Amino acid sequence: MSSSAAPVQPPPPRPVRFGILGCADIARKVSRALLMLPPGAATVAAVGSRSEDKARRFVAETGLPGARPHGSYESLLGDTDVEAVYLPLPTSLHVPWATAAAARGKHLLLEKPTALCAADLDAILATCDASGVQFMDTTMWIHNPRTAKMREIVADKDAFGDVRVINSMCGFRASEYFLQNDIRVKPDLDALGVLGDVGWYCIRSILWAVDYELPEAVIAHYHPVKNQAGVLLACGATLYWADGKTATFNCSFLTNLAFDVTLYGTKGTLHVTDLVIPYEEKSGEFSVASKSNFVKPTIGWDPLPTKYVVTTELPQEALMVQEFTRLVQNIRDAGGKPEGKWPAITRKTQVVLDAVKSSIDKGSEPIELAS
Repeated sequence: MSSSAAPVQPPPPRPVRFGILGCADIARKVSRALLMLPPGAATVAAVGSRSEDKARRFVAETGLPGARPHGSYESLLGDTDVEAVYLPLPTSLHVPWATAAAARGKHLLLEKPTALCAADLDAILATCDASGVQFMDTTMWIHNPRTAKMREIVADKDAFGDVRVINSMCGFRASEYFLQNDIRVKPDLDALGVLGDVGWYCIRSILWAVDYELPEAVIAHYHPVKNQAGVLLACGATLYWADGKTATFNCSFLTNLAFDVTLYGTKGTLHVTDLVIPYEEKSGEFSVASKSNFVKPTIGWDPLPTKYVVTTELPQEALMVQEFTRLVQNIRDAGGKPEGKWPAITRKTQVVLDAVKSSIDKGSEPIELAS
């Protein structure tokens, strides 16, 4: 009797070995996300800090099994077991350490804002490109399945039409301690202030809504709020496109918590009130009105808006690191190339942010963007 040979099973994927370069609070969230991934996806091989004791405490407090503590950033980058680096350092330190990581062949997951200006970001991206490593920023909501569902609806020309107006508001009421001590209000650490922090999300949400078409010009709003050191605490801007589209955003450390975005199309309206951090970790809501009209004699609306709820097994930060890990494994194990869309949309976000900052610095003069 003949018998067919059992099919050869492919070997399980080798996990991507991460190094965490810096022990910022946001690194705890990303560490937790890495621990939530399915087996074979990723492991934290090392944590680097300016103090080995601090790195050791971080490893213990975040429950990272087997992660080696390093007492310097250089030591972590010299760890040959580290394949990819998550870098949550202050923005002023991104260029030296992000380029150092990429130059050593480490794939780079870089905290936002990615740089103080587009020229600095270009230096980072050029090093990633030369080394053939994957780059991605940490705009987490992009990876939420709710975002994909919203894209599906906005792309429906029959139900939504063309996007014409966008409003975005991201802010939170910072404590007095934050306003005096946080790195995001220090000119030598994160000189972009609120614009680089939650303003980054406003700009990304606007670009996402128009499929990353850069505006023709931006004009910052008058009277931005700054601290005594000149760092932005609240600001906003309006973006203009040649076809008449407009987008307005405000970002603030001085308002009640808000991550609110509204898209107005020629046939539909989409409204989400918790874009950046959903109210609940594993579900996200938004509402859509389509082909709205009045109930005669102007006593109501018809049809009423539709509420959508999108669930997810993994929170958005875990989906982000899962996608980054998949791309790294494709490069390492299958000879693939780095995915270019991630650095491209990061750079567009940075270019618009630069234009807004320039308009603020010039007293709200219009700033034209190169095509």
